[in-house]
Amino acid sequence: MAALIESCAGGRLPARYCAFFKCFNRQWFFEAHEVLEVLWLAERSGPDADFFKALIQLAAAFVHVQKGRPGPAKALFRLAQAHLCRFPGVHLTLDTSRAQRLITEWLETMEAEGQDPNRPLGEAPPQLNPGLTSVGQRA
Repeated sequence: MAALIESCAGGRLPARYCAFFKCFNRQWFFEAHEVLEVLWLAERSGPDADFFKALIQLAAAFVHVQKGRPGPAKALFRLAQAHLCRFPGVHLTLDTSRAQRLITEWLETMEAEGQDPNRPLGEAPPQLNPGLTSVGQRA
């Protein structure tokens, strides 16, 4: 993990923030949560605290999806959505409206179909791309 974080150093955004997206997009959701938590802890009373918290909750929701725990996953999706709505538009290069749509799509699918505990994330796993867009289709 240290090498991944180091590979993100020197950019205009914090290395741990960039590493979060690398982990998330590789479906390393637990690691994504862990790497960003350090930033959140340092920022807990700052202006980006709830933003970082939302991303941590989003990653944690997908940990529960991976483990076939739909109840905790849906609860964390809703918490992430509640925090993200405080950051409309683009925040720290992330299109938060697309991230909101990703959450909504997953919640709607889980509510409509139920979550099969053995169902993988699918061929089109969720992706978050700072500086571009955040995309993710439920497979």
